[in-house]
Amino acid sequence: MRVAMIGTGYVGLVSGACFADFGHTVTCIDKDADKIARLERGEIPIFEPGLEQLVASNMREGRLSFATDATQAVREADAVFIAVGTPSRRGDGYADLSYVHAAAEEVAGLLEGFTVVITKSTVPVGTGDEIEAIIRRVRPDADVAVVSNPEFLREGAAISDFKRPDRVVVGTLDERAQEVMRGLYRPLYLNETPIVFTERRTSELIKYAANAFLAMKITFINEIADLCEAVGADVQQVSRGIGLDGRIGSKFLHAGPGYGGSCFPKDTLALVRTAADAGAPIRLVETTVEVNDARKLRMADKVAKALGDQVGGKTVALLGLTFKPNTDDMRDAPSLAIVPALQAKGARVRAFDPEGMKEAGKLLQDVAFTTNAYEAAEGADAVVIVTEWDQFRALDLARLKAAMRTPILVDLRNIYQPAEVRAAGFSYVGVGRKAD
Repeated sequence: MRVAMIGTGYVGLVSGACFADFGHTVTCIDKDADKIARLERGEIPIFEPGLEQLVASNMREGRLSFATDATQAVREADAVFIAVGTPSRRGDGYADLSYVHAAAEEVAGLLEGFTVVITKSTVPVGTGDEIEAIIRRVRPDADVAVVSNPEFLREGAAISDFKRPDRVVVGTLDERAQEVMRGLYRPLYLNETPIVFTERRTSELIKYAANAFLAMKITFINEIADLCEAVGADVQQVSRGIGLDGRIGSKFLHAGPGYGGSCFPKDTLALVRTAADAGAPIRLVETTVEVNDARKLRMADKVAKALGDQVGGKTVALLGLTFKPNTDDMRDAPSLAIVPALQAKGARVRAFDPEGMKEAGKLLQDVAFTTNAYEAAEGADAVVIVTEWDQFRALDLARLKAAMRTPILVDLRNIYQPAEVRAAGFSYVGVGRKAD
């Protein structure tokens, strides 16, 4: 099939490359001429394991190309995906659909023959209706079906998630559109991947409901971690004890500094706004948003407590800045709250992240970025693990201690065994664990 992918952000680029690897002919389109030129040279603007090689191989095979002009690709396409950004609208938390609406209007004027227009962007319930109305207004004669097909990609594992998904959700009752969608995802049939066909609005809500549930699960275990600290229990063992229950499951039960990234913060907020407007408020999600925002700031208090609440003039080394490992994404990362809070208390902050320092440098002020973890720890009064990159999981504790002024390790991801760290001469503070 011939596919036009409008938008070369995280979702558009990964989806386009994977569809091309399935054997489809894909053109990824973006208004940013410089970005397209870099992509054509093989320069990938985001860090995602395996993506550079996937793009290069499919470009060599002639299945994947890039363009700034959508005309030819859309006219020839069997399927046109809208995969543009839907950030939180400044001031009110609603999803900003301006890019989606603009893409729909542009695509409408270019359609030829029967075409399936598919929303890949995360959009509130009813957006598909708006897209269809735009297309009908611009091109009343268009032979088109508007479909919802939300993405469920985890940053750092996006290619695997696309090629071996738990499920594919497709929102359309149009039989011709269903046939096109089956054709696009035909390679997944070998893996017996469930393809769930629903009404369009249901599909749109599935995406938000899934993200909100996972965000609540993270927030739940973070609050249990606080309780563990108060009563002398261990959240790691609590997580294992409840996660073995098949009704609960072990995923997303890892206590930490709060969720961030491109999805959970904006999607939970957008769902709250949608629910309130519909007269069906979702109190659990509202509370989740509030608790998570507050939690990030509380992590700075945890570091301060480890320093005896004497932070002024102290040097704090942060290991990890991105919201999770295997990405350079800094959107709503806990570090963006922790660093300014520590600086407000008078701390000097040094930091190292394997992939995120370029983006972090645009968002954080007065941070000394280093070339590795040990350089960050040089002369530090405390080392704080903020992101659980693999290279931080087996640090040479003796070398780390020798570099520091005071051997204090604040492990916000619980990647170390407290006894091991304490045996190495450190004061250890975790999340939901007994303190020294």
